[in-house]
Amino acid sequence: MKINICAMILGKRLMRRRDVIDLASRKRYRQTKRSQVRRKRWPVLVAIIVVLAAAAGGILVWNMLRIKSTPQETVKKYFTFLNKEKYEEMYALLSTETRKNITKDDFVSRNKNIYEGIFAQNIKVTLKGEPEYKDGRKKAVVSYATAMDTSADEVTFDNKMKLSMEDRKYFIDWDSMLIFPSLQDDYKVQVNTEPAKRGSILDRDGQMLAGQGTVSQVGIVPGKLGDSSADSVRKIGEILDMTEDEINQALSASYVQDDSFVPLKEISKMDTEAEGQLLSIPGILIQDKEERVYPLGAAAGQLTGYVQAVTADELKELKGKGYHENSVIGKSGLERAFEDKLKSEAGHSIDIVNADGTKVDTVAFKPAEDGEDVQVTVDSLMQKNAYEQFASDPGTVTAMNPKTGEVLALVSTPAYDPNEFVMGMSDKRWNELNGDTNKPLMNRFNTSWTPGSTFKAITAAIGVDTGKLNPDENKGNVGLKWQNDASWGNYYVTTLTDYGSEVNLENALVYSDNIYFARAALDIGADTMIQKFKAIGFEEEMPFELALSASTYDDDDKIDSDIQLADTGYGQGQLLVNPLHMTSMYTMFVNGGNMIQPIILYQENPQGKVWKKQVVSQETAELVKNDLIQVIENPSGTGAKAKIDGVTMLGKTGTAEIKESQDDTSGVERGWFVCETTEDIANPFVIAGMVEDVKQKGGSTYVTEKVREIAAAYSR
Repeated sequence: MKINICAMILGKRLMRRRDVIDLASRKRYRQTKRSQVRRKRWPVLVAIIVVLAAAAGGILVWNMLRIKSTPQETVKKYFTFLNKEKYEEMYALLSTETRKNITKDDFVSRNKNIYEGIFAQNIKVTLKGEPEYKDGRKKAVVSYATAMDTSADEVTFDNKMKLSMEDRKYFIDWDSMLIFPSLQDDYKVQVNTEPAKRGSILDRDGQMLAGQGTVSQVGIVPGKLGDSSADSVRKIGEILDMTEDEINQALSASYVQDDSFVPLKEISKMDTEAEGQLLSIPGILIQDKEERVYPLGAAAGQLTGYVQAVTADELKELKGKGYHENSVIGKSGLERAFEDKLKSEAGHSIDIVNADGTKVDTVAFKPAEDGEDVQVTVDSLMQKNAYEQFASDPGTVTAMNPKTGEVLALVSTPAYDPNEFVMGMSDKRWNELNGDTNKPLMNRFNTSWTPGSTFKAITAAIGVDTGKLNPDENKGNVGLKWQNDASWGNYYVTTLTDYGSEVNLENALVYSDNIYFARAALDIGADTMIQKFKAIGFEEEMPFELALSASTYDDDDKIDSDIQLADTGYGQGQLLVNPLHMTSMYTMFVNGGNMIQPIILYQENPQGKVWKKQVVSQETAELVKNDLIQVIENPSGTGAKAKIDGVTMLGKTGTAEIKESQDDTSGVERGWFVCETTEDIANPFVIAGMVEDVKQKGGSTYVTEKVREIAAAYSR
């Protein structure tokens, strides 16, 4: 019984164990089935996810395709318009909300005044990163870096532009901080200028030829004109060379009050007569003013040149070189030649001020830079003396040191006073200068002229050096009229003096024999003459700081006939020589055949730079030099009136006839004289003087006497 009970219990336990085993099996089975199902479903789920993602992407792409402009495109378009100063097109890119707050006129005015007021140029914008989007891409913020050139140098800053989407386009939520980050809508941009001084032009001794000085500024205080204002205006106009309309226009300016000082014109401090007349008129007030002045006035007018306000065209041409609308610039002469050294650059700061006028930020700052002083080789005393000697005649004087090349004087007569250009020239005065038959605006030392007999010295040097001219040969007296052969027809070379039977080089120079040098030129030949002309700088720009016309022997690079060749030999024909080139050519006679280059920039202990090396031999130079000395030393020489006791000089006179034909008696006669010291003295010089017409004034002797006075004063 006991056994059965135990067996029953054991059986039940075994049954329960099988049940447990079966339950576990079933559980494992169910898990396996579920796993298999999941594995079967996974590709389906992946496929469903891919399909859904593609659908979502398609919606996104579709929405993007509907956008007509991206934020970046709008930003780029805005700054492209800005660089082209298209302010109205910029306004069209503003959002509707922005345009409610600022009108087109106000927007254009604010941007135009600021950007153009600071001379903004080359505005470059670089986008930084991707836009920040908000509100479901309806709003965007674009970060960018800006760089621009201004009157106060380059300005750089980082900034952000806010944009709103309207009708699938992005428009700009504009405010003034897009111009500068610290510029609020009620702030202003101020451009402050610190003046700078233009460099001075000084002579060799440090005397001022051009520089800062004081002038008298004449003006009217309207409230003090009195009851006879019309009569006063008329008198003022007569004294100042102004029209009544010009004065009344100045008085009617919008800023003028009864107690205003209305400036009219500047006059020289030396013009005490005009000042006294003006001060006798009620309402006139004269004040001192700093201005650029030219102490030598007309005596150095063509040499110094003058400055005037820069023009709009010049501003465009000189863009980026430090000029602005209030700049002055050299217009001619030394002022123009050394503009890069002389020019000053005013200092500028670009400041942002609040509504109370308090500075809140400095956007850019550039300090003022004064111009450099320029010292030149010119001797003011010689320059002034030369001008005074020639002032009554249209003519020119050039002078230089024949050893160092230092230019001592460059004179053109008559001339203008550069102070008139700076202080203000009336239309009437300008018309007077332009209409003057003596042409005071013409630069005569820049021009080339027929040299006449002064060129015989050059022909002599060419002939001797090439062996085509024997200086000791007696060519025989052929009278005062000569032609090479009957093929010349009615054309003859004539000379003035019958000096006897000894027709050699020295006598031909002393008596200035045209026929001798016409025959010499034919012996030399056209090809040799042209070759030597080019060796001494013809058809070539002289290396010199001031622009000078080149010397020429013909306009087609040929000597076309024997008649032209003969005339060329004594300085006529088609020959044209620049006066400074002439002085340089004469330096060969005292430098062993080397031509010295003219210089005008002053330097300590200049050694002299050879421009044309060994154009003739030392022996030739010495021989011709000695013959040219006799032109002055021989009492019968054409240059005898130039003799200065104690100073040995060589020289040559010249009279160039400018006429339509050989029978023409109405043509002008250019008078020349060139002289040069031949020894080592304290103040060596070579001087060339020319007067345009000496026909009724004594010929070249008229010029010789004037040049002698210049030479004598300088050699003392």
